[in-house]
Amino acid sequence: MNPIDELKRAQEKNPANIPKFNVGDTVRVHFRIVEGGKERTQVFEGVVIGRKGKEGGDARFTVRRVAFGEGVERVFPLHSPRVEKVVVTREGAVRRAKLYYLRTRRGKAARVKAKGLTSEKRK
Repeated sequence: MNPIDELKRAQEKNPANIPKFNVGDTVRVHFRIVEGGKERTQVFEGVVIGRKGKEGGDARFTVRRVAFGEGVERVFPLHSPRVEKVVVTREGAVRRAKLYYLRTRRGKAARVKAKGLTSEKRK
């Protein structure tokens, strides 16, 4: 086996520790950052606009949020030891694999509908 593949496989997290989330879901990512000599956990909450690599060792996902009127996107490696946990706060109902169109939307147009809120269930 290729040494790089062995290294990737060794760093993979247990699948039971990774929550199931999809594109369109709102997630809260707890990420360890190092500032100087100190280490702390920073929480980044936003909508998942893309995933790459399925569940493999090089899998990653992109989270977008609007902070102080400015759109901020961050790409997180799924199996990184710096990602402490991913908490799904809301499931979104989308029909696309990538939600890059949200980059051009502003205000209410940039929202993603919650899963389960169809017109039949509201009546």
